[in-house]
Amino acid sequence: MPRIVTLPGDGIGPEVLAPAVDLLRRLVPAVEVEEHVFGGASIDAHGTALTDDVLAACRGADAVLLAAVGGPKWDTTDPSKPRPEQGLLGLRKELGLFANLRPVRPIPALYDASPLKRERIEGTDLLVVRELTGGIYFGAKTRTETTASDLCAYSTQEITRIAEVAFRAARRKVTSVDKANVLETSRLWRATVTAVAAGHDVPLDHLLVDNAAMQLVANPADFDVIVTENMFGDILSDEAAMITGSIGMLPSASLGADGDPGVFEPVHGSAPDIAGTGAANPLAMFLSTALLLRHGLSLETEAAAVESAVDAALRDGLRTRDLGGTASTAEATRAVLAHL
Repeated sequence: MPRIVTLPGDGIGPEVLAPAVDLLRRLVPAVEVEEHVFGGASIDAHGTALTDDVLAACRGADAVLLAAVGGPKWDTTDPSKPRPEQGLLGLRKELGLFANLRPVRPIPALYDASPLKRERIEGTDLLVVRELTGGIYFGAKTRTETTASDLCAYSTQEITRIAEVAFRAARRKVTSVDKANVLETSRLWRATVTAVAAGHDVPLDHLLVDNAAMQLVANPADFDVIVTENMFGDILSDEAAMITGSIGMLPSASLGADGDPGVFEPVHGSAPDIAGTGAANPLAMFLSTALLLRHGLSLETEAAAVESAVDAALRDGLRTRDLGGTASTAEATRAVLAHL
């Protein structure tokens, strides 16, 4: 019996997680679901974004389904105060989740919802593979009244293992993104990825991150797999979201070593401005559930069924507010379930 830990988090998180759990139960009736408080809600309840008990529950699960964390209530520049995002970073690190997969595949029914012209996005089917445990987010930090610093550090081992994920996922080519003209970590990154490429029959391109940001808008269909470090991947994957028409359409999977539980979550944030209004788009949460079925439970048929149901609902005219329509969370859920 598969065991899933769910983390509703903050803002619209509980509103999009509940229908995703319903979807999951329909496809895997024997699934055991265990919900825990996380993020800002956990700060309010326990003074920390990730408690030891929740971490232990996640370690013992087959997979973790996370909705969203954060909000202005917990925003602070005081380094001594907890932030919801610390829970997410801590969960990734403690579970050893080093590979974040963010597929970007605009659905034909939504081509006109993208700010990019249809002819630019047609045929786009790319995967951003972002390294999750190294780089500037986890480096040593200092702060005085007048100065601050964040250390960006990477090892060849960290770079090698994320590059291997990218090459195994690639169908046409791998594009490695760095800033090797300026940063020493990027020079190590480029040399290490090049060494990994020698063991694979897959072409490798290198792009500087500023050029990659431009090419994502100019020629997104040219990309297959993009592999990059933590901060660059965070930024580029959000940029790539607009190819699909809305960040409310993008799922993600954070994976570690084989056999370890992964964390599956939509790319979007907690959207506190619409929390409680019933307007949240649940589609990225559904598509994240599909990634959980595929990568967390090895249920490819069920994963494809979810993706097909989302495609069919959109083809039939489903549009939530972020996609230019009026459908509520409940209406979007019914439309997808009707096609499941």
